[in-house]
Amino acid sequence: MLLTKFTHACVRLEQDGKVIVIDPGNFSEVEEALKGASAVLITHEHADHLDRERVAAALRADAALELYAPEGVVASLRESLGDDDAGSRVHSAEPGARYSIAGFDVQTFGGQHALIHPHIPVVKNIGYFIEDNLYHPGDSFIVPHGAAVQTLLVPVHAPWSKTAEVIDFVTSVRAPRAYQIHDALLNETGLSMVEGHVMRLGAHYGTEFRHLEPRESVEL
Repeated sequence: MLLTKFTHACVRLEQDGKVIVIDPGNFSEVEEALKGASAVLITHEHADHLDRERVAAALRADAALELYAPEGVVASLRESLGDDDAGSRVHSAEPGARYSIAGFDVQTFGGQHALIHPHIPVVKNIGYFIEDNLYHPGDSFIVPHGAAVQTLLVPVHAPWSKTAEVIDFVTSVRAPRAYQIHDALLNETGLSMVEGHVMRLGAHYGTEFRHLEPRESVEL
């Protein structure tokens, strides 16, 4: 399985001629990431994880493209798509389920976005565990119970987290490999500091953390 990192929280996975894309948001190279994709997985409704206009355009343009997302995202997308056939290819993803999506085995975890502030409503969030290998948590630090994660995508910075929580997430999951996501709001200085802590402390628990540049690919 080939993983390609795009800007912020967007990643592309390729296997056996099939492609799934997770969280093509408005900080990401949406059209490039979605080129030739079979399915899109959305963790939650925030714009940095879902660029609604560009994703809706992709659904209209490709009659084979499917999308999975939390229920609220699905309802909103179907409404914006109107009577377009694309709406029938937008599906609800529930936590604690298992799906076969474009030939990929997908398990779901979590259900709730991390708390930003008590005055800011909490939205649904789904973490996706792909092919018993890669875990994309979206905007949460939910540790997937019963899952032997091999590759962890780590939200290294967010309005809802602090560095100690990032480190605790990595050391709790204990995946052999980890790469950063949710990094678009950090400059080079801040990113190197946070990633340095994750790399050093994660290694104590058997996790090798490495930074991926946008469009960089690794074989999993």
